[in-house]
Amino acid sequence: MDGREQLYSLLEGSGNIVFFGGAGVSTESGIPDFRSVDGLYHTHYRYPPETILSHTFFQAHPQEFYTFYRDKMLCLDAKPNAAHWALAALERRGKLKAVITQNIDGLHQKAGSQEVLELHGSIYRNYCTRCHAFYPPEAVRNGTGVPTCSCGGIIKPDVVLYEECLNETVLEEAVRDISQAEVLLVGGTSLAVYPAAGLLRYYSGKHLVLINKSETPADRSAGLVLHESIGEVLAPFCEGWAEEADG
Repeated sequence: MDGREQLYSLLEGSGNIVFFGGAGVSTESGIPDFRSVDGLYHTHYRYPPETILSHTFFQAHPQEFYTFYRDKMLCLDAKPNAAHWALAALERRGKLKAVITQNIDGLHQKAGSQEVLELHGSIYRNYCTRCHAFYPPEAVRNGTGVPTCSCGGIIKPDVVLYEECLNETVLEEAVRDISQAEVLLVGGTSLAVYPAAGLLRYYSGKHLVLINKSETPADRSAGLVLHESIGEVLAPFCEGWAEEADG
C-alpha cells in the first residue's frame, strides 16, 4: 500500500480528524506563500516583508504598510482549491472536527468549512484602532493611502503582525482540538513559524500525517509523510462537492 492509499484508508476509517495547515494550502489558489522561491520573502520592496508586516512598521509607516498589504495580502478574488473543498467535504461527512489554519485568506470558509480556527486572523475582519468599529475588506481595498474610520482612527486588518500575540481564545481552542484528535493531518506548512508550529506538541493521538512539498522538522516523528501537493493528494475527497457548493 503506497502513501496515498494509506492516507485514504486512514481518513475513511476515522471520525475524529483535525487539520492543521499553512500557506502551502493556498498557493494552489494563486496566493503566494512566504518562504518558497516565488514567495513574498523573495519580492522586492524598500523593506523586507518581515519588516513591513510587523507591528512596529505598521505604526511608524502605515502608508507603506498598506501599499504592500493591498498588493500582496488582500486576495479577495482568490478561489478555494481541491484541498479546501476536500476538507469541507470531510467535515460535512462528520469526519473532520476542525480546521486550524495559519492563513488569513478565508478560503476554508469559502469552500464551506464551518469549524475554522484562524490563528493569524483574517483579511475579512477590519476594525478602527480608535473606536473599534467593524469594516469589511472593501473598505481597505477600494481606498488609497491609509484607510480611516469616520471617527478619524486608522482601520487595521484583524491579522496578527510580527511582534503581536495570537488570540488566546483561538489558541486555547486549537490546543483542545489537537489534543483530542485521533488523526492530526498537517498540510502545506514548513512548521517554521512559532508559536503556531509548537501546537503539534499537544498531539498525543494515534496518527500524525504530514503533507508538504518540502521536508519539515516533524517528518521523523510522523507516522506518514507525503512530499506532494496537498490539493492533488486530497482531491479524491472533494469530488462533486465544489459543484454542489456552487449550485
